[in-house]
Amino acid sequence: MYTLMTGRKHTCIFIYVIPGEHMWSDIIHEFADSPSQGRVVRFLLENGFGVNEEGRICSNGIEIPATSVAKAIGSDRRVVDSTARRILDRPSLREIFLNMRVTPDLSRVAESLGFSVIIVMPKDANERGIIGAAIRVIADHSLAIRQIFVTDPQLSEDPKLVIIVEDPLPAGVVNEIRALPQVRQVII
Repeated sequence: MYTLMTGRKHTCIFIYVIPGEHMWSDIIHEFADSPSQGRVVRFLLENGFGVNEEGRICSNGIEIPATSVAKAIGSDRRVVDSTARRILDRPSLREIFLNMRVTPDLSRVAESLGFSVIIVMPKDANERGIIGAAIRVIADHSLAIRQIFVTDPQLSEDPKLVIIVEDPLPAGVVNEIRALPQVRQVII
């Protein structure tokens, strides 16, 4: 768990758990024999969708019709259903997908809420220390973080770090983050 000091209080900003170094690739590899099911699994992982005990795709407990998932990925409802059943038949996958949860992404509504968004595009998303370096810059300017998330380099073609702060960005923050050795580009 990482904490950020805001004012004189410590605030938990995120919990970082790495169950296995190659967890996502292991999950996707499990479906290597069926490219159509592999597309379903990738879609579920990219969107944080899970599977409930009845073998239905869900988002935070709310069922999503298999036809909707199939349409989104250009597949068939039966492929979605068989993928969900296959997930439930494998204990390691079952545990992951029964507990998968979606977290709201505030980046698209940040401006309406009066927040600022910093998107950091890394040179190499597998390099360690990118998050810590960017957070240090934010903390040095005493900015309050509302949300931070990273798109997984194994699931995203263009992984990024998204930081949403409560206040307008003071002069210099973007340039300091841009100057970090791990950073390829900063978008505000």
